[in-house]
Amino acid sequence: QVQLVESGGGLVQAGGSLRLSCLASGLPFSSYAMGWCRQAPGKEREFVAAISWSGDSTYYSDSVKGRFTISRDNAKNTVYLQMNSLKPEDTAVYFCAARYYTYSARPNEYNYWGQGTQVTVSS
Repeated sequence: QVQLVESGGGLVQAGGSLRLSCLASGLPFSSYAMGWCRQAPGKEREFVAAISWSGDSTYYSDSVKGRFTISRDNAKNTVYLQMNSLKPEDTAVYFCAARYYTYSARPNEYNYWGQGTQVTVSS
């Protein structure tokens, strides 16, 4: 049983910061690239960031580049998303995802998903 559990979401004002965490279990964590995607009500799931299995390569969507940082700690089976300079348009449910070996910027190419954590950014 694979389980990805996100935490760290909440309500913040524009310009603020949040750090999301995703704890993975039931899979060989270091063999999987990890990603974060988000989904706002009525919108398609959107790719946000990804990190290679080793942590030596990252990729970001243009909308978050320079503001968000993805990282991972394989010893803790955890991936993080540090979100700075948050904007109201960042408001969404954020999902942690896993993909075997290599990451993808396409949400439908990930194999496993967490339940999501709500991030709300007020004006």
